[in-house]
Amino acid sequence: MGWWEVNADTLARSRFVVSPLDETLACLKLLHAGVAGHPGERAWLDAHRPAHLRRMAADPVTALLVDAGLGRGWNADFLTPVPVEGLSFEEGVARIRAARPDEARAGLTVSVGGPLPAALDRDDLPERAAALLEEVWAETVRPDWERRRRVLEADVVARTAQVSRGGWATVLDALRPGTRWLGDNRLQINLNPYPPRELSGAELLLVPITPQRHGWVSWKEPERYAVVYPCAGALADDGARRVPAALGALLGPARAAVLTLLATPMSTSQLVGVTGQRLGSVGRHLRVLLDAGLVERRRAGRSVLYSRTPAGEVLVEAGGGTGGVPD
Repeated sequence: MGWWEVNADTLARSRFVVSPLDETLACLKLLHAGVAGHPGERAWLDAHRPAHLRRMAADPVTALLVDAGLGRGWNADFLTPVPVEGLSFEEGVARIRAARPDEARAGLTVSVGGPLPAALDRDDLPERAAALLEEVWAETVRPDWERRRRVLEADVVARTAQVSRGGWATVLDALRPGTRWLGDNRLQINLNPYPPRELSGAELLLVPITPQRHGWVSWKEPERYAVVYPCAGALADDGARRVPAALGALLGPARAAVLTLLATPMSTSQLVGVTGQRLGSVGRHLRVLLDAGLVERRRAGRSVLYSRTPAGEVLVEAGGGTGGVPD
């Protein structure tokens, strides 16, 4: 298995980062694989994958680049630069475009796991990759980026609150399959037989993405390492979540949707972004749920977070739901 040595100083420097470039790369991986994690992703693929496949059929070199660069065991390093907090998509994709051609070919050789296909022995690979990501961003991510960003931020808020309740080990254990805190300063990052790395004094970044079947690690030695993981609040179709019929009949579908989502703490603005309901409507639902003792609120920094009380948990469970995304 692959693991990193993460000491107390590294954990103290760690933080969550929302990256539009990594979200776009995750969407490219989803388009390439064509395998949905839930019905919302299936609808998204149905809407966008046909055009992507036509684009790949018309440009076989770029199609081969995607197939080689998004390997089953490893991504080509030049495609996954370590995120930098606050970078726009345009600034992020410029880093891929600026990669040296020899570095791109070397990274592809690793992701392919053998000799580079002859058709990829060329110098325009970074430009081709950047152009494709710009198209994926423009056509499939940017139109609903604000909603995606709110979902990602909701995940960050929930996991930050989890750190305060259960410590970093609890959070790191639940990031994605294969990631686990082993104790003795060891963070298992995947199940692959890679040699361990020491992150002493480095910065550890945790980067949520909405596609549910993808995630990866990247680093820029020795100062910055990143774990990209599927967020807990998956981007379901039109922001919808499964609401148990009995709970919807009792509370009304919109109010039941808010209660169902509050398995993890969220702010009012995050609930607006995830549910698609208006701010006033969400506020009214929260007031009713607070008065009924089904949710509670607390302050975390500048945000006021709402979460289910034990009574709210019992009600959701009795209604037949747990707050998860559709299967």
